[in-house]
Amino acid sequence: MRTDRLSLVFLGIVLLGLAACSGQRTVVESDLGMSDAPDWVNEGSQALDDQDGRYFHGIGSAPRMNDQSLQIATADDRARAEVARVLSSYMNVVSQNYSAASGGPGDTYNEQSTSRQIENITRLNMSGVRIIAHWKNPKNGSIYSLAELDMKRVKDVVAKVGDMNAGFQDYMLKHGDRIFDQFTREGH
Repeated sequence: MRTDRLSLVFLGIVLLGLAACSGQRTVVESDLGMSDAPDWVNEGSQALDDQDGRYFHGIGSAPRMNDQSLQIATADDRARAEVARVLSSYMNVVSQNYSAASGGPGDTYNEQSTSRQIENITRLNMSGVRIIAHWKNPKNGSIYSLAELDMKRVKDVVAKVGDMNAGFQDYMLKHGDRIFDQFTREGH
């Protein structure tokens, strides 16, 4: 019961954050400079293109708490929220590219529709986010979590959404990887 309430509160916070950030492009730069931490802690939340594929990574942390399971859950939730933020930034870039390619500025119906679709895609994809690593800072007891979402999952969700603008859906499926590569080169 308590976990359900916490999940609902967290989902509400993520959705509010997505709504607040939906019009912004966020550049994530991070180097915490912790020499004893894994690289992923210092690199921060980002879109990552490596030999294994394309991924959205989110880093979350929680300070020392009396309840370690709550501390881990808090770090995990914050990492998932970071994935949502990076995915939302990526989807906004896709949307801007689609709008530029499909028509002129001022198409408010198209912009509003696409914005709603981005929120829906982000929400649907969050169920595919996995926590793939934890690290506990031995100096202060903080726990760091690394969450990951595979770009393949994002494209699968986009392909299956039935009530999506067909032009946007087709554009995302055809150009999503190229835009992702550009997005990662620009340091997002």
